[in-house]
Amino acid sequence: MALSSSDRIKLIVEIARRLSNEGWALIDLTLKQFGLPWTDQWEGDEKSYVIAMLNDSPDESLLDLAHHVGFKIDSPSLGLDPPFWKDGNLRVFITHLAKHQQYAGKLKESLQNFGCTSFVAHSDIHPTAEWQNEIETALSTCEVLIALLHKGFNESDWTDQEVGFAMGRKLPAFSVCFDQDPYGFIGRFQAFKGNDKSTDALAQEIFDVLRSHKQTQRRMAEILVSRFENSHSFQNAKESMKLLEELQHWSKGYSERIDKALKSNSQISESWNVPERATALIKRWTDKGS
Repeated sequence: MALSSSDRIKLIVEIARRLSNEGWALIDLTLKQFGLPWTDQWEGDEKSYVIAMLNDSPDESLLDLAHHVGFKIDSPSLGLDPPFWKDGNLRVFITHLAKHQQYAGKLKESLQNFGCTSFVAHSDIHPTAEWQNEIETALSTCEVLIALLHKGFNESDWTDQEVGFAMGRKLPAFSVCFDQDPYGFIGRFQAFKGNDKSTDALAQEIFDVLRSHKQTQRRMAEILVSRFENSHSFQNAKESMKLLEELQHWSKGYSERIDKALKSNSQISESWNVPERATALIKRWTDKGS
């Protein structure tokens, strides 16, 4: 398959987005195994590194690597940026029974407050779209799956297929238990209790797990650093600062980005005690060698 310049750009960005979550050791191992450039002299973050290393790679190598990271390519028209995902957010597929669409929609709204963009099939598919293809596109490009286990979930062919698709991609997956107990493969998922809980409270619990989970903590760290950089109020800067102080992952470029934000964003620089805390945070990670 010959790739156009536009397709190469889209494919490189998508590979970088997925591979950058794996950490430096696995990134370099992957690049070496695919015969691609790598270096131990890099000062930026993982995503920028992967993009730079893939810049001159042959089309065939890009396609093979895309397959390796779990991106399904059906045609030269790659369609890597479905309109239902919000840029810069963690992509969450919410699988649910149709009669619980309203709850799924509310959870989607609540998760947005925590840097997660969600796909809810019955509300996110345009009436004129080929809905089955849209669902497959969402499943092919999401990063996390959440299963809302209401009674009858195990009787739906669609929900089980969606779970199986996510498991085939080895995505982090979580279940929310209402009046359906986890079963089969779903029993392996980390479970949350959903009964008598607001979607805001559930979203907070999911967010807390995502920022510590080994498969998502790097993505969440990137999202939280970006949120800090773009703080739009003093209160927002304080809230983002608190989350940064709780990060369990730190990439090489974060210190420089936070320092730059201190100088360029007045909502950060003039927010009480935030500059001092940011400086202390940078020092802490620098002392750790990060």
